[in-house]
Amino acid sequence: MGKWLSRGIVFAALMVVLRLVQGALINQWETKALLISVTLVAVYGILAFIWGLIDGRNDARTNPDPDRRDDLAMTWLLAGLTAGLLSGAVSWAISLVYQSVGNVSGLMNELTTFAAFTALLVFLPAILGVAIGRWVTDRNAPPIVRHSHAYDDEYSRGDTDVFAAVRDDSPTGEIPVAAEADPQTSRVALADRDPDTAVIDDDTVIEERRTD
Repeated sequence: MGKWLSRGIVFAALMVVLRLVQGALINQWETKALLISVTLVAVYGILAFIWGLIDGRNDARTNPDPDRRDDLAMTWLLAGLTAGLLSGAVSWAISLVYQSVGNVSGLMNELTTFAAFTALLVFLPAILGVAIGRWVTDRNAPPIVRHSHAYDDEYSRGDTDVFAAVRDDSPTGEIPVAAEADPQTSRVALADRDPDTAVIDDDTVIEERRTD
C-alpha cells in the first residue's frame, strides 16, 4: 500500500468520526456550534501537522542529501484528495440512515466542495510539518561532503575505460612508439644490404663478385 493511500484512508476515517462527533455535540449544545466546529477542525489539522512533522524528520534522517529525498508534497496532496473523496462519500451514505451527521449535503457537494476542503485541511498542515521536520533535522545534522560530477565520473570508472590504453598523453600529440624494431639479420637481408652479394635462394648466398 502506498504512503498516500494509507494516509488518505486514515484521515478519511478521522473525518467521518469528526463529523459524527460534531453532530452529536451540536445537538447537545446548539449555541456553541461554531466553537465546536472550529475546535474539531483544529484538532484534525494538528493531527495532520504531527504526521507530516514525523514524515519530514524521518525523510531527512534517511536521506541527508536534499536532492535524494522523497516527494512528500505529492504524497500528502494525494492523501488529502483521497481523504476528501472517501470521507464525503461515506458521510453521505451514513446520513441516509443516521441524520445526526454534521453538515451533510448532497452527494455531488460532498464529492466536490467538501472533498476540496478536506484535502486542503490535510495537505496544508502536513506539508508545513514536513518542512519544519526537515529543517530541524538538517540544522542539527553534520555538513554534507559533495563532489563534482567530473570527480565522480573520473574515479567511478576506475580501470573500466577501454580507451585508456590508446589515449594520447604525449605533449606533441604523437603516439609514442614502444621500441624500435630490431634490424633484420637474416642472410637475405644481409645480401640486400651488400651490393656485392646476390641471393640464390632463401638459405644460400653466392660468392662475392669482386672487380679487379
